[in-house]
Amino acid sequence: MQTRRRFLAITAAAPFALAGATRAALSPTWTGVALGARASLRIDHPDAARIAEEVTSEIARLEDIFSLYRPDSALVRLNRTGRIDAPPPELLECLTLAGAVHRASGGRFDPTIQPLWALWAERAATGARPTPPELEAARALGGWAELRLDSSAVTLAPGMALTLNGIAQGYVADRVAALMEGQGLTDILIDTGEIRALGGQPNGGDWPVQLAEGGLVPLRQRALATSAPLGTTFDADGRSGHILDPMTGEAAPHVWRAVSISAPSAALADALSTAACLIKVKADIDAILSSFPEARFEAAVTL
Repeated sequence: MQTRRRFLAITAAAPFALAGATRAALSPTWTGVALGARASLRIDHPDAARIAEEVTSEIARLEDIFSLYRPDSALVRLNRTGRIDAPPPELLECLTLAGAVHRASGGRFDPTIQPLWALWAERAATGARPTPPELEAARALGGWAELRLDSSAVTLAPGMALTLNGIAQGYVADRVAALMEGQGLTDILIDTGEIRALGGQPNGGDWPVQLAEGGLVPLRQRALATSAPLGTTFDADGRSGHILDPMTGEAAPHVWRAVSISAPSAALADALSTAACLIKVKADIDAILSSFPEARFEAAVTL
């Protein structure tokens, strides 16, 4: 599989400390991995070491819930056994939001596509693509309607499995923002692949977020997510992307190179931008966003 490298960078700067400095000039306080992606943390603050320790501890705690790479994470255990009792509240919150976007998008955003994703990945390892019967069999392994969740348990139908890759990175940004806000910190830009602005720039003004595909989005107390259907691909030619259509089992149609959505939370922006990649007409994207009045279509680049 071909993939673009993604980084997590958190800039938390005291107003007096950032004067004369740029984000690029800050040296990493911590480097590592978050949700399977290369990550770094940059902080220009008198209490940087303590802040970094608390943030990285929170990221590690959330990885123990959402990661598909950790064998004992809550999500992996749920996928393995089909049930998790007394689920973490963060998992319930994330799944509840996922359900709202699933309904608003007419089922296009669907975390139950993990069996499809695994099938595509397995075939990619051999240089092949799934056959129509294989796609149909993977699609038949449950669906969002087969998911049951409440505070006592989350259960899946036999053969079902979840991936929260279309929402969890945004959710992590929101949780890190809540942690820092709880300590009285403001004027922070958090980037976990999806971006969350807590306040504006320390030296005044909105955070100017440069889109990889071109354009600038000013952010203040708001989140931005950009989804790129071909950002990760299953084939050497880069034509079969990682965002899969639960209706067909196929990769997203070749319409959008990237879609950027902003919203009050990074998790919501993340899920909405993922769903938007499966929609061919902007008017239909706008119809989905109408279910979330504070969400906005910011930019899109066609293929």
